[in-house]
Amino acid sequence: MEPIIQLRNLSKSYGTFTAVDELNLDVYPGEIFGLLGPNGAGKTTSILMMLGLTEPSSGTAHVCGYDATKSPIAVKQNVGYMPDSVGFYNHMTALENLIYLGRLNNLDESTLKDRAKAVLNIVGLGGSMDKKAGIFSRGMKQRLGLADVLIKDPEVIILDEPTLGIDPAGVKDFLSLIKTLSQQQGLTVLLSSHHLHHVQQVCDRVGIFVGGKLLAQGDIASLSAHLFGKEGAVTTIKTAHLIEQPWPLAAEMRQWEEVTDIGILGDTLEFTTQHDITPRIVRHLVEKGYGILQVSRKEYGLDEIYQKYFESSFNENLNHGKSSGIFKRAFFGQHKR
Repeated sequence: MEPIIQLRNLSKSYGTFTAVDELNLDVYPGEIFGLLGPNGAGKTTSILMMLGLTEPSSGTAHVCGYDATKSPIAVKQNVGYMPDSVGFYNHMTALENLIYLGRLNNLDESTLKDRAKAVLNIVGLGGSMDKKAGIFSRGMKQRLGLADVLIKDPEVIILDEPTLGIDPAGVKDFLSLIKTLSQQQGLTVLLSSHHLHHVQQVCDRVGIFVGGKLLAQGDIASLSAHLFGKEGAVTTIKTAHLIEQPWPLAAEMRQWEEVTDIGILGDTLEFTTQHDITPRIVRHLVEKGYGILQVSRKEYGLDEIYQKYFESSFNENLNHGKSSGIFKRAFFGQHKR
């Protein structure tokens, strides 16, 4: 399958400051890709280059089969973009705003009003379409922004910090809406955010972006395996009774090739193994007559993955004497665009 977004050695510099440094990225049709990084990482600059809104210093961005630098209009016709701050005409209703935008996009006037109403229903604003945008909450404005993006039926939608300033319930609803749209309409979604938890909830794959560099990309499972595989899988099993000391099975199970350590505390056993053998461990304990009350495996989420990559990059740049620029931006959010 050919990528619908293809970035090759994409770079952008402002004088001596490098905002984006040789970004290589593929996003495939129908997936939700999360571009994850702190404020100042270069996410928005990358998006602007994908849309042909700013020219790269070097490298290429192809979106929907078009070179964003050479054919920016064609890219804009096929891509819906929602920036982190969405603006509307506050004196106009939600429906009027949407119809106006449809006209700017040269949509068929004879079907435009029906199309606008349908899109407002999709984003959950059907009951508010005749209310003025000026009275909308932040969450409602984000939904209207999403309707603006969808009105022209794009192949790709790019959302820059879409959950910024929305309350937790609104965030959950908005992300659920994004997931549903992707599944039902086959939309490709590029979502830029510095909220790790939000990205993890909705994205198929993520790219970790710090200091203008893409440090890693992949799904949560593959990134976790790459980073923590050498530390082993950890399975914790709670039994029905206290484990007697010394535990009769300890010596036997330590002979298993995959087992690197066994910890015992009261009624709980913790196995560290070279890879996940949880079913085998549970089956063996049951065969030996142990009552199993609970089984859990340690899984690494984006928090741990991001921190690990961040630490690795920090140490690497310290060794090369480059820590100040990248990590001042990462911590203090300088040079957002």
